[in-house]
Amino acid sequence: MVFRIGSITKQFTAVAILQLMEQGKLSLQDEITKYLPDFPMHGHSITIEHLMTHTSGIKSYTNVPEFGNMIRTDMTLEEVVEKIKPLPMEFAPGTKWNYNNSGYFLLGYIIEKVSGKKYAEYLKENFFIPLGMTSTLYGDDTKIVKKRASGYQPGEEGAVNADFMSMTLPYAAGSIMSTVDDLYKWNRALLEYKLVKKESLDRAWTSYKLTDGKDTRYGYGWSLSEIHGSPTIEHGGGINGYLTSAIYLPGEDVFVALFSNNTGKAPEFSALKLAAATIGKPVKMSEVELDESTLKEYEGVYANKEGTEASMVVEEGKLTAIRPGGSRRKLIPVDKDRFIFENSLMYVTFNRDVSGKITSVVSDDRGEVMTWNLTDKKVEARKEMKVAEEILERYAGEYQIEPGFTLTFTREGNRFFTQATGQPKFEIFAESETKFFLKVVDAQVEFVADPDGKVNKMILYQGGQKIEGKRIR
Repeated sequence: MVFRIGSITKQFTAVAILQLMEQGKLSLQDEITKYLPDFPMHGHSITIEHLMTHTSGIKSYTNVPEFGNMIRTDMTLEEVVEKIKPLPMEFAPGTKWNYNNSGYFLLGYIIEKVSGKKYAEYLKENFFIPLGMTSTLYGDDTKIVKKRASGYQPGEEGAVNADFMSMTLPYAAGSIMSTVDDLYKWNRALLEYKLVKKESLDRAWTSYKLTDGKDTRYGYGWSLSEIHGSPTIEHGGGINGYLTSAIYLPGEDVFVALFSNNTGKAPEFSALKLAAATIGKPVKMSEVELDESTLKEYEGVYANKEGTEASMVVEEGKLTAIRPGGSRRKLIPVDKDRFIFENSLMYVTFNRDVSGKITSVVSDDRGEVMTWNLTDKKVEARKEMKVAEEILERYAGEYQIEPGFTLTFTREGNRFFTQATGQPKFEIFAESETKFFLKVVDAQVEFVADPDGKVNKMILYQGGQKIEGKRIR
């Protein structure tokens, strides 16, 4: 079946740039203004390599509210570039890493400028036809695609058809359609140096370092990680209706690709488990029994050396990690003082002093190790309260956060639920008659009544932001 592969497209874009580099048509150290003369640099030097490694500091165009208005409209390259130009810089190039679709969109523009060919044409002539990738193509909704898998997203009562997105928007950052078989052909061609030389591929598969020497764990279009000590070269993809994961383990010469045509069914953890089992290092999640009093020992607010905080709390008999404004993730105990995050290969180990008291926790996210010290701050527990059904009914409805993105609230008896556009439905819990909170993420919702008592506005509090939504029905 043919799926949209989303951001796995980025490795094709990166290899195209490397081919043009090997032909002497560009240098990775070229400033992007060589190809985009009037692109604002804000006093910095932004290179092609910065675009390839997500270290340019340019804001991602997919992260701005206006993007919701754009997704159904076909746009020219120049029109999208003009949308990117005025976006503010997020940091000085090379000083930080932040995943960025703008960079790869601009790389597609540069490929066209340097090669003299349309991006889709370049891919077809240099990759798809020579490698026999007969089921791979640049996404185009006007074409009949044999064995195309329809894309779905979670709805109120199960899966619904995915929202439409013009493929002129993801472009070189996420427009390709393919199959697992064709991705295997692609991977073998890279390993046999049919596309770029060994030196170029080695650079693409090497973690880029920031100006302070810190590893980004990202190369050129690929993420670099590990599975139980075995290095991996991988990338995932997410686009309306589709989620994808492709992992290569060079030490064992194992390639795993897993696609989903429902954004409510993420394939990444299943792909990791398949890869781990294949290399003889299976994921073991044998849960040990810990009573609630033991779990309470781990509760507290922890901080890493950068000052980022995370809380550990016991909820419904499970230890739960909460990042401010982020997800609430359950931890499964696998040994004394050792846990694994649910649906993940991220382990945490708690450290104790000589008296047996918890002092810190060490997280190991597939080789990325970080220490979090216990602070003296107290975890703020939220308490649920019952709210009358007639009050919940007053709040039920659809509220627009931005064009194309809404939060819908529904009542089911004395329970209340919310669902964001294209996302699953989650229950929310009252802490007062007007304020509610979610348990799946660290977020709160407040309903605001007009002077006449009508509820026409809600406010979402998440990640330090206060976002208003206007009632539209």
